[in-house]
Amino acid sequence: MTKNGYNLRSVLSLFSSDLAIDLGTANTLVFARSKGIVVNEPSIVAINKNTGEVIGVGREAKDMLGRTPGNVIAIKPMKDGVIADFKVAEKMLTYFIQKAHNRRMFVHPRIVIAVPSEITSVERRAVQDSAYRAHASEVFLIEQAMAAAIGAGLPIDEPSGNMILDIGGGTTDIAVISMSGIVYSRSLRVAGNAMDEAVMHYMKKKHNLLVGERTAEKIKMEIGSAFPLQKPLTMDVKGRSLIEGMPRTVTIDDSEIREALSECVATILSAIRVALERTPPELSADISDRGIVLAGGGALLKNLDNRIREETGLPVSIAEDPLSCVVLGTGKMLSDFRLLRLVSVDGN
Repeated sequence: MTKNGYNLRSVLSLFSSDLAIDLGTANTLVFARSKGIVVNEPSIVAINKNTGEVIGVGREAKDMLGRTPGNVIAIKPMKDGVIADFKVAEKMLTYFIQKAHNRRMFVHPRIVIAVPSEITSVERRAVQDSAYRAHASEVFLIEQAMAAAIGAGLPIDEPSGNMILDIGGGTTDIAVISMSGIVYSRSLRVAGNAMDEAVMHYMKKKHNLLVGERTAEKIKMEIGSAFPLQKPLTMDVKGRSLIEGMPRTVTIDDSEIREALSECVATILSAIRVALERTPPELSADISDRGIVLAGGGALLKNLDNRIREETGLPVSIAEDPLSCVVLGTGKMLSDFRLLRLVSVDGN
């Protein structure tokens, strides 16, 4: 190849720097080809209500949650794994794509985005349109559970059953995968955010204490569990008393938060049971040998693996890097277009 031809190709490859995106309800992760994960930030945008100007995106905007003056609002454009605010989602995507490309303006990457398995065609179109408006040249969508299974290193192309449970911020995706195809999948809109809300509700009801989203998430992460712990944990929680209206601190323990989270955990367990009942017998035999692999931030809930093991009698393991499984699996698609065409949702 001529030197000029080579130069042209390297210039083109510079501008077609493909990206894989895990567009999550809680966090958005971006994987750039040959670079790895380049963005990992909360899916939040802070906007000036009066001017419509974006004040901050991602981590910067999360720090403003619950602390902004009246004219600045922190918006989460994603709800239950899908786009709830189209314009804000587009601004957020544009920001993250530019950040992934070091603020280069004229980049038109091919983008692979992971989406929940049960999103409607309208919701799917909204994700694609947002990516195109954020200057993507081509957009592919793949199911989150499939991406998580690939990212967790499961042998999805073999003729044997693999079961993955991906608990994100907005959705919990369960899938049984064999021969690069999804045999059974289900998406629940009960996941990390619903757990945070359950903690907020519990604190209000039991302790007459009003706590914000960030505090609820901290409680869940520090002392939340799905099964009794070997060593009890306690935590001092600061909030606003609903009775006096003044700041107050209460001490809570892990058994209280386990009670607060019990309904969310029960819903996820029930969905696992349904998935196991609907799996063909040959694949069920594989799953009883290999067990269930947990991915997503929810996989880090203390003793969730023990609780699932106890209720199903199956081996349960947590993926090596549960928070990054979906984006890593989506990232693998960038260098394997054959597999991408096989697993993409819209048959691109």
